[in-house]
Amino acid sequence: MNAVLESLRILPAGSLTRRPLRLVERNARVSVKLWPLLLAGFLEPLFYLILSREGFGQLIDSVDYLGREVDYVTFAAPGLMAASAMNGAITDSTFGAYSKLKWQNVYDAVSATPLSAADIAIGEIVWSQLRGAVYAVAFLGFMLWLGLVESWWAVLAVPAAVLIGFTFASMGLWATTYMRSWQDFTYVTLAVMPMFLFSAVFYPLETLPDRLQLVVRLTPLYQGVALERALLLGGVGWATAGHALYLVVLGAIGIAGAVRRFGVLLG
Repeated sequence: MNAVLESLRILPAGSLTRRPLRLVERNARVSVKLWPLLLAGFLEPLFYLILSREGFGQLIDSVDYLGREVDYVTFAAPGLMAASAMNGAITDSTFGAYSKLKWQNVYDAVSATPLSAADIAIGEIVWSQLRGAVYAVAFLGFMLWLGLVESWWAVLAVPAAVLIGFTFASMGLWATTYMRSWQDFTYVTLAVMPMFLFSAVFYPLETLPDRLQLVVRLTPLYQGVALERALLLGGVGWATAGHALYLVVLGAIGIAGAVRRFGVLLG
């Protein structure tokens, strides 16, 4: 507990907007010592990309995207980038946050500093989405190396990944505040895995039955996949703004819920 209090140094008066960053700083210091876990989170979507290139890519020549044929690996890569941002954000905002809330009692110690419950919630969301952003930057670099980027709109791919991370970090942290035990993380898997499999990461949405397409369109990962695919493959239009707006609204709902719940739990 003393180490936590030391890392969250007393801030000058009027520095409210900087307070959540102290928790981000604390998490960053801890994560440096746990770098193998950070590396493992990045490698999972990378392995899927390699599988797409060496496995499915050998069976599927091209995929139709907005009326033009694109190489299968080029089509799948943006979806995997979105999934990478999701994985990074979800890992810290659920498993990591629950451990600090119920097991390590980190938040109890932090609440003894000038940080409020809202500061703690916002700090955790910022940290979680930063982890997702780091994964996305590394993944984009790998895509560039393989020549899988087809549009100058790709300069916005990382900000889009940050937005995806924000949405999943906010919703994940909000959900974590309702978890009673580690067994409840089964529900996280039940939510994340179907999204990963059905959110058009590996194939066009149009290949699914009409009713299932409607359900998939409502998922945040599909919105993130569609956003990244438009930016990386040059399909930007009004629908792209709609995908971004969806993620902003859902993330705002999540952060409001998480702040309220942390106020109840730590108040």
